[in-house]
Amino acid sequence: MDAIFKTDQGKIRKHNEDSGGIFLNSDNHYLAVVADGMGGHNAGEVASEIAVSSLGKLWKNTASFPSPEETAKWVRVQVENVNKKIFEHAQLHPECEGMGTTLVAALCGDGFVTIVNIGDSRCYLYNENGFKQLTEDHSLVNELVKAGEISEEDAEFHPRKNMLLKAMGTELETDMDILTITLEENDKLLLCSDGLSNKLSIAEMEEILDNEMELDLKANKLIDLANHYGGEDNISVAIIEAQAESRCKD
Repeated sequence: MDAIFKTDQGKIRKHNEDSGGIFLNSDNHYLAVVADGMGGHNAGEVASEIAVSSLGKLWKNTASFPSPEETAKWVRVQVENVNKKIFEHAQLHPECEGMGTTLVAALCGDGFVTIVNIGDSRCYLYNENGFKQLTEDHSLVNELVKAGEISEEDAEFHPRKNMLLKAMGTELETDMDILTITLEENDKLLLCSDGLSNKLSIAEMEEILDNEMELDLKANKLIDLANHYGGEDNISVAIIEAQAESRCKD
């Protein structure tokens, strides 16, 4: 198992409100997290940092679960708790009022990966069957696409493209999507903020993941290309690669 996280401020923003990381629990199983913060002043980076650091600490102090069902239950409970923590922090600090964050995370078990997402940060899977998006954006434009009111091409340039319908920490309770997949030998997961997914095409992301270069170089290449295309937003990337000897375990 190999994994990496990298983040970049981009070329326009004055602050990096993204956060993320790779964490190991007591069984040496990976947790990868990407969070894209939002809010006035610097509150977005507060929200994303709370989400990532809290989940990372909880994972470090937890042994892995034997089944996807138990992992999903743990994820739901802990994400709900962290959501409440972010919301209550904003209530106690007026400068953080209205802050929130997206969340996408992948938790590795023995032979499976559980993925959770809130907002429009994404998780993609690349394997022998190709490259596909596993998560669904919780955004206005995605709902419009699903309803057939606009095309996917129109969604790329929609003036309300960044309007989220779900976020972490903006309300006392939150809703999330959770799914579990099997990660086979040489499969790769790409988690990213929309600073990457809004700039690179599916074909470009697939080409970079398919390259034989080290994960560190792949992450750099993804970020560099997003910056080359304008870098208007913060850019965060986490990559997990399953290896033959340990599948989803370090």
